[in-house]
Amino acid sequence: MYLLLCMLALTDITTSTFVIPKALLIFWFNLKDITVGGCLIQMFFLHAVSIMHSAVLVTMAIDRYVAICNPLRYTTFLTNSRIAKLGLVGLIRAVLFILPLPMLLIRLPFCASRIIPHTYCDHMAVAKISCGDITINRIYGLVMAFVVMGFDLTIIALSYSLIIRAVLRINSKEAHQKALKTCTAHICVMMLAYPVGFFSTLVHRFGHDFAPQVHIILANVYFVIPPMLNPIIYGVKTKELRDKVVKYTYRICSPGTNYFNPA
Repeated sequence: MYLLLCMLALTDITTSTFVIPKALLIFWFNLKDITVGGCLIQMFFLHAVSIMHSAVLVTMAIDRYVAICNPLRYTTFLTNSRIAKLGLVGLIRAVLFILPLPMLLIRLPFCASRIIPHTYCDHMAVAKISCGDITINRIYGLVMAFVVMGFDLTIIALSYSLIIRAVLRINSKEAHQKALKTCTAHICVMMLAYPVGFFSTLVHRFGHDFAPQVHIILANVYFVIPPMLNPIIYGVKTKELRDKVVKYTYRICSPGTNYFNPA
């Protein structure tokens, strides 16, 4: 579980690192310029980390399934090496799916106006300012989003259907509540990630009637809010993390605390 939380934290930190600094430079100092190479690198990492984030959520769903349905095999089935291999598979999948996006953009001609209506380089936002035909970009981006989300959501739905079936076979209400508490944090994280990401993808491609501000807000919400709330969700639901936070908060706020340690 802690390895999975570490992987989730890494994806959140990477996302924030590639979005927030540039957005703050735009809002605070009006530094809007970005090189073509920098734009493509930012786009690659943002979309790759999004797919990696989805892979981590799938692995967490499998983790919850094994913990609830096969608890005696948990430590033997989900070993550290197996979790690492699943993370590596998710990383390779993300790179292979996203690598064509910069290549599809490089081949496009761009007009005099190169203003991207976003605080970061989104694939479709960059493609739309091109003078060339972006049909392939639209098709590939949409198919990729549906394939990745469709596959991952199918695995997650299958895991939770098996969990629900196993829980319903138990007559104890206490067992039902324990299973629900075990999955609550994961469900909350998924509700933050998938609906906003899916809706943002559709708005980018078909939401011509939406105001540009709606596109920008949805895109920023997708990359900013989940990384901010995920640590809070798992911090509240995980007893060990919660106890550590309370311990250090009490140590800092307690009267007479010695903040300095002179030599």
